[in-house]
Amino acid sequence: MAQRRRRRVALGNNKGGVGKTGTTINLAASLAEAGRRVLVVDFDPQANASRRLGRPFRPDSPTVTASEIVRSGEPGAAADAIVPCDWEGVYALRIDVIPSRFDLENRISEAAVMHARQRLRSALEGVDDEYDVTLMDCPPSLGHLTQLVLAAADWGITLVEPEYDGVEGATRFRDFMVDPANLAELANPELQFLAAVPSMVDTRLGAHAHHLSTLPGIFGPDCVWDPIPARSVVKDAADSALPLSAMGSRAAEARAAFDATAARLWKEITA
Repeated sequence: MAQRRRRRVALGNNKGGVGKTGTTINLAASLAEAGRRVLVVDFDPQANASRRLGRPFRPDSPTVTASEIVRSGEPGAAADAIVPCDWEGVYALRIDVIPSRFDLENRISEAAVMHARQRLRSALEGVDDEYDVTLMDCPPSLGHLTQLVLAAADWGITLVEPEYDGVEGATRFRDFMVDPANLAELANPELQFLAAVPSMVDTRLGAHAHHLSTLPGIFGPDCVWDPIPARSVVKDAADSALPLSAMGSRAAEARAAFDATAARLWKEITA
């Protein structure tokens, strides 16, 4: 049987609070509903993606997390950390998670160790080949943890809250990952910037409408995807650690937006 092509997508922004984690898990849900197998790698020490997918770290029942696989850096070490998400139905069958916890921050002190940036890539070696997509949730930083993700990724997406700081953070994320010197340092010259996805958009706000109009000039018209609207139901689902489908009809608009983004993502990475 022919081996599947690995498809790893990093999602990030240099600023926090822009909807990055919410987009990651809801894209995973949309892809699973479309029949795709998804691995979510939570690489933020806040571990919000892990909690929202029902896999928070429990001190009374500890499991292997992103921190341990990076500390090891051994080829294939990530296999020891993979668990199914704790949502029901199709999600449990098609979404797996490499969970995180706060001590992932300890890996930052190892940045100066030789080949440290390649540890996540090594740990994932051969592990995610049978998944259709691997979605990697970056911390709101351009530091060592994000660089570990970018060294392992095939594509990068930046989430853009259409406000001044959100656009600036997204621009910094994009600029970092397209800089040839940085790609050389990451030993990942084939990493590609894929898209800027406007997130948490409220078109009733003049500032949002203004910043949305500037994005094609900043990122290129072909790289700006359709916006994902800000809806309270997304936060409600996140707080409850439930998929949007569990929120009933009031989640229909948000689900449609994530479905459209997931379909665009699949089209782009399988072209």
